[in-house]
Amino acid sequence: MKKRIIISVTSDLATDRRVLKTADSCHKNGYDVLLVGRKLKKSLPVHTPFATKRFRLLFNRSALFYAEYNIRLFFLLLFSRADILLSNDTDTLPANYFASRIRRKKLVFDAHELFPEVPELTNRPKVKRIWEKIENRIFPKLKHSYTVCRSIADYYNLKYGINMQVVRNVPYYREFSKTGILSYSGKKIILYQGALNIGRGLEWIINAMPLIENAVFVIIGDGDIRHQLEKQAENLNLSEKVVFLGKISGDELYKYTSDADIGLCLLDNRGLSYYFSLPNRIFDYIQARVPVLASDFPEISKIVTHYNTGKLIDNYAPEYLAETISEMLENPIDTQHFDKISKELCWENEEKILLRIIEK
Repeated sequence: MKKRIIISVTSDLATDRRVLKTADSCHKNGYDVLLVGRKLKKSLPVHTPFATKRFRLLFNRSALFYAEYNIRLFFLLLFSRADILLSNDTDTLPANYFASRIRRKKLVFDAHELFPEVPELTNRPKVKRIWEKIENRIFPKLKHSYTVCRSIADYYNLKYGINMQVVRNVPYYREFSKTGILSYSGKKIILYQGALNIGRGLEWIINAMPLIENAVFVIIGDGDIRHQLEKQAENLNLSEKVVFLGKISGDELYKYTSDADIGLCLLDNRGLSYYFSLPNRIFDYIQARVPVLASDFPEISKIVTHYNTGKLIDNYAPEYLAETISEMLENPIDTQHFDKISKELCWENEEKILLRIIEK
């Protein structure tokens, strides 16, 4: 009988490409996979070759959400056939940890970020302390864990004396092709893809757009501040220069990314989670042969500098952003070498590390 692995995450699965890639890799390599998440009113459908389950919760925010999700997940894990439990992020860890202890099952943990250091907790010290206490209780006992970049791994290894490894959140390798899905009367395309949350630099670019000629700012994704961003663009009379496309499934996203002239990965330094982050869109742009304008943070800088994939920036004034973006559009960098590095920075390589951790 195949070994059963239950992978859990608090996202709605549809656009969580790291978790979907992880589950797919396990499935293709002989594991019986159950992927568990939640379903929201606007969740896109999920089509996978492995089993999925999405909880419909009574609460979808605040402490009640985390409590309800972990209680329901705990009982699912307690009474479902499983050999390995794979917990994604600290917000699924309590249920996974206690179920693994009670059932004496192997626990694997994937830290997508420095959870207590996310911007949403910066001004909520009481809530932050709760998550820190959870990590202080469980992390020293983790025997099998990995995260998205070396800086976060080193942070946790030093703090808790564990051996957290690195599995970067990179996309599958793709042969390059432009689709022409994004077309705005010959105008250049500045692209952001990802969650529309605080600290992603979106407000900065909108403020700079009145100063950028012959270009459209295309925003793909959804999140807490979407309405705020739409209002900002409306107040600046940018309805034709700032376009919101909403959520697009991972399978379709590449078709849009490859049409961009510049990809954005700008972050506000709102804590260690952002400062140490290595967003997957950095690698998405490489696969789509799109140069990036990115924040000069340690992990991001390593990729952009080493592989020469774009420009780093630490000045976000509208005038400076507009000047930098205009220069990148008028004098684009040569991306021929992206063909080579896209074969190196792809999931097919990271998958090998993931499977070694799970097979261990």
